[in-house]
Amino acid sequence: MNMDQIKGDWKQIQGKVKAKWGKLTDDDMTVIEGKRDELAGKIQERYGMAKEAAQSELDEFCKSLK
Repeated sequence: MNMDQIKGDWKQIQGKVKAKWGKLTDDDMTVIEGKRDELAGKIQERYGMAKEAAQSELDEFCKSLK
C-alpha cells in the first residue's frame, strides 16, 4: 500500500499505526492525517530513532498493509 492509499484510508489505518507505534497519541494521529513525512517525523521523535531508521520502518509497514 502506498502513502496515497494510506492517506485516503487514514481513519481505518490509524489503529494499525497505533498498534505498531504505541507511543503515538491521538493528537499525533490528528496532526499526521496520513502524511508520510509527518508520520516518519513523529516516529523518529517518539522513539528516538534516526531519520533513515524511521523511514525504513515506515516503508516496511506500508508494504505489510497490502
